[in-house]
Amino acid sequence: MSLSNIRKSYDKGALEMADINSDPIAQFQAWLNEALETDILEPTAMTLATATVDGRPSARMVLLKGVDEQGFRFYTNYDSRKGEELSANPHAALALYWDELERQVRIEGKVERVSREASEAYFKSRPYGSQIGALASHQSEVLASREPLEKRTQDLQERYNEGEVPLPEFWGGYLLRPTAIEFWQGRPSRLHDRLKYVLKGDSWQVVRLSP
Repeated sequence: MSLSNIRKSYDKGALEMADINSDPIAQFQAWLNEALETDILEPTAMTLATATVDGRPSARMVLLKGVDEQGFRFYTNYDSRKGEELSANPHAALALYWDELERQVRIEGKVERVSREASEAYFKSRPYGSQIGALASHQSEVLASREPLEKRTQDLQERYNEGEVPLPEFWGGYLLRPTAIEFWQGRPSRLHDRLKYVLKGDSWQVVRLSP
């Protein structure tokens, strides 16, 4: 089948100004709760887009691990490509897509590291295997084969088989403080609903965008 012939009709809902919360974080949490209650494989999966100082972009999937009035949190290796790009250029974008609900959320803002204490608390909540994996992986570095990674993993498992796995210095959380959040609801004939919150000073303004 030709890709140009693939079609999908969007008809599961609408998005009206009268129906949304004046606070975009509260609106996001309402949508996220619906996604969590729906049969979606990874409802917290989101695309994280970063860029170098000279504007060369890159994107990858990460997991949303917290959201509140401050913003959106995720965790990763600080020495990874995304970590290096965020250190040089702290502006980033997130995108979540929930196909079963025909909804998308796009978020833009500035990113900062969370406190070491917050990273420690989250790291301790992770499964043992994930803790070992974070410590063993030199994320984004070239591997000649899997053997060195598997050897490091085995050595760390033997070292910490009974003790607490320490939080690596190169690993922790980020907080994206949003300056713009767009909610997208699929509609028939590609006439989708798009409502965008833009931060103006200390308050949010909402506009409707053409689909």
